[in-house]
Amino acid sequence: MSIVVGPGCRIRLRFRLELTDGELVDETSDEGATFLYGDGNLPEAFERRLFGMSVNEHQCFDVLSEEAFGPRREENIQRIDRGRFPADIGLESGLVVSFADAQDAELPGVVIDLDAETATVDFNHPLAGKDLRFEVTILAVERVSNEIARSR
Repeated sequence: MSIVVGPGCRIRLRFRLELTDGELVDETSDEGATFLYGDGNLPEAFERRLFGMSVNEHQCFDVLSEEAFGPRREENIQRIDRGRFPADIGLESGLVVSFADAQDAELPGVVIDLDAETATVDFNHPLAGKDLRFEVTILAVERVSNEIARSR
């Protein structure tokens, strides 16, 4: 009996991630990428679609922005006093900067505008508000724990 993708499994897969208009976002090499099911490396909506797949199975599916990285939110765009940045940072549009959130976790943002006093930083995920197409082939599935498989 072959092992299928689910909790307690290490999975090696090859994938291609595109915007629904065909623009390539990311893809693995032919060797693929390895992760533990449920480890948070893939959004839950992607993992749900992998559940029950087996080795050599191939699928292509669309994931709406609400299930992927969420909608773009205007409140995630902040104007920050330039004095809060290190003097040697070289602020410019497109620069990725990192702050700590309330839980002290890293919160990256992209500088999208500058004026004499402030930098406007977009803290939305770069794929927020975008519908995605996920094409995946399962290369290997290995059970690494006895976690009970559950429907997601």
